[in-house]
Amino acid sequence: MLLKGELAVFLVVLLVVNTVAESPYRFFEWNITYGTIWPLGLPQKGILINGQFPGPDIVSVTNDNVIINVFNNLDEPFLLSWNGIQNRRNSFEDGVWGTTCPIPPGKNFTYILQVKDQIGSFYYFPSTAFHKASGGFGGFRILSRPGIPVPFDEPTGDFTVLIGDWYKSNHTYLKSILDRNHKLPFVDALHINGHGPQGPNRASFTVDQGKTYRLRISNVGLEHSLNFRIEGHKMKLVEVEGTHTMQETYSSLDVHVGQTYSVLITADQAPKDYYIVVSNRFSSILLTTTGVLHYSNSNQEFTGPPPGGPTIEIDWSLTQARSIRTNLTASGPRPNPQGSYHYGMINTTRTIRLANSAGQVNGKQRYAVNSVSFVPTKSNTPLKLADYFNIGGFTPGNIPDAPTGKGIYLDTSVLQTDYRTFIEIVFENKEGIMQSWHLNGYAFWVVGMDGGKWTPASRDQYNLRDAVSRITTQVYPKSWTAIYISLDNVGMWNLRSEFWARQYLGQQLYMRVYTTSTSWRDEYPIPINALLCGDVAGRHKRPL
Repeated sequence: MLLKGELAVFLVVLLVVNTVAESPYRFFEWNITYGTIWPLGLPQKGILINGQFPGPDIVSVTNDNVIINVFNNLDEPFLLSWNGIQNRRNSFEDGVWGTTCPIPPGKNFTYILQVKDQIGSFYYFPSTAFHKASGGFGGFRILSRPGIPVPFDEPTGDFTVLIGDWYKSNHTYLKSILDRNHKLPFVDALHINGHGPQGPNRASFTVDQGKTYRLRISNVGLEHSLNFRIEGHKMKLVEVEGTHTMQETYSSLDVHVGQTYSVLITADQAPKDYYIVVSNRFSSILLTTTGVLHYSNSNQEFTGPPPGGPTIEIDWSLTQARSIRTNLTASGPRPNPQGSYHYGMINTTRTIRLANSAGQVNGKQRYAVNSVSFVPTKSNTPLKLADYFNIGGFTPGNIPDAPTGKGIYLDTSVLQTDYRTFIEIVFENKEGIMQSWHLNGYAFWVVGMDGGKWTPASRDQYNLRDAVSRITTQVYPKSWTAIYISLDNVGMWNLRSEFWARQYLGQQLYMRVYTTSTSWRDEYPIPINALLCGDVAGRHKRPL
């Protein structure tokens, strides 16, 4: 019988295929269970990872192989996705419905991730069955390799700060509302690392006076843009989703759904407890939750009310967003300036305009992109597997490149794109609410955003020098946001709203990135332990 350590090595030998260079391996074994959590001071049914809520941090180094064996002890299928991990040439491991079969109850699946040529702050979350509303999320760090300079001194401490909106009801009840195609009610509260606003239940971070700390702040919520601030302390922004930034200083920071920011704070105030404040943005109903920045030599608790922040001011947030730029002199994952890729000097070969909308289909609430509201294939076969085994079930290119103005209709929307092209995507938001968009498998340059209608003349205001490269971007009400993408990662990739109810009811699509319809030579083979479901259940692991 193999011992546990020998078994892990044996599995890696079997599972890791086509690894170009031997990089370190980091092994994780996770048990997914239900348990009682207390984010709002009352008991709730939550999703735990190894008994923890939120789940454990993943700490890795550029190019590491991260092996995560996930045991699903829930009573329903479960799937984890890795927000920002690019899974180069390997969308089989992406962990969303269109690429990966869910883990059945009582079974396990081993994710094999390589954090190839990446650094930065990200997070993971459950992508199926509205599980995200009950937990199962945690931080994912990719540290720079030794010898590659980082553009700031090593901080004394490094904290994961997960913020989000929260419901008193668990995911099962919320999912039942959506399954009846109704809108969700307004959220009940906000949380910091799973701790709500009530008294001793607050999240707390201990610092030493005079020392500097890094906070990796992720909005893991379901819908709301949030403002983050710390009483009496400035925040120096140093990294956004894998990109070192110009080190601007902010009193508060808007973190939109799905986004992650790294800031440095220095404990340079008198020793006492200070409020950490999170509040929602762009809503007539104001929610606030507080945590504690505790000086280790403090014997004084809070005094006075928590500091206020912005509420509905869009121009304030837009100005801040435009101030976030790439540090062109800093090294990225490799020892060369990350700004040396001159994206602004490359001609785009295609412009895709994507407009979100909301409406009714057969009397039921739906959300759409260019009038198409996404639905899975009838057999629930992940698109990646259907494509790989050449069994059809969807039509690449069945979503138009621009808004049509038609009413909403249902389809399995797949955008056909060409590998190794350079394209422009414009997100158009004619609705009166915030939007937040994420693309798996890629980082993209946010070259422009503004109010009103996008036209070709809008390109005159693009930032073609030091726009931030990131994985999630906001689109303000009745506004547009433009991004540039280098399509250098073959596969099937999810492009979605980070407003999870909208994603669940259709505001998403998949980008199919290949040279030809049958060209797999630039992609890793399907993992030999891949779960197969739908029309490919029981098939061999290689296409015929």
